[in-house]
Amino acid sequence: MSDEKPVTGPIPIYVRTIPTGVVLDLEALTRLVIGDVINELLHAEDTTAWDLLHEAAEPVGEEQFPGELLEQRLVERASSRVPLYGPAALEMSWKLREASATRPVPGQRGAA
Repeated sequence: MSDEKPVTGPIPIYVRTIPTGVVLDLEALTRLVIGDVINELLHAEDTTAWDLLHEAAEPVGEEQFPGELLEQRLVERASSRVPLYGPAALEMSWKLREASATRPVPGQRGAA
C-alpha cells in the first residue's frame, strides 16, 4: 500500500509497505537525475559526455569501454542525495518506524 501523502521536501518521497519492510518511491529523484543527464548531454559546454555517448554506440578497439566512462561521468554530475529538512526528516523516520513495526519479517522456509 502506498502512502497517499509523501514526506515533503525539495523532493517528495512516498513510503509503501511490503511484507518484509518498505519501498521508498523516489520518482521525483529519478526525474531530477534524468534531467541532470539530459542537461549534461545536450547543454554542457564541455562535449565529453556527448562524445563518449557516440563512442559507446560505435566502439572501436579494445580500450576501456566508452560506456563505462560515460556512466562514470554522468554519475558524477547527476543528483544522488535527497535532502530532508527539519520536520520532514522526523516525518520520514516516523513513517519508516510505523511501516516496519507493522510488517514483521516472515520466517524462512526449510529446504525443500
